[in-house]
Amino acid sequence: MHTRDDEARRRDRGSMAVVTVLVGLALTSAVLTALVPWVHDLGARQSAQTAADAAALAGVTSGRAGSVRLAAANDATLVAWRTVGDDVVVTVEVDGHRASARATDGP
Repeated sequence: MHTRDDEARRRDRGSMAVVTVLVGLALTSAVLTALVPWVHDLGARQSAQTAADAAALAGVTSGRAGSVRLAAANDATLVAWRTVGDDVVVTVEVDGHRASARATDGP
């Protein structure tokens, strides 16, 4: 003989799995949303360093104009450029992130 409680339990079977999946999706969405700015920030810092490296190397052979061109080609702005002996030292900016690099033509 089946009672009302048995019927209610049978009808509700699996509903906790649905709730668990929904909570899991909500938590996953929240974590991913929180990570988006961090990932963008990391990418901008890496882009700035890549642009600085390229601009410094270009500055060794083509001077300041070469550094400006290579920085712009990497979506960066040349902020500072100077020579120290045989070295060229540059600073570039990408999305508010600055990076510096040094390159040399000497030994």
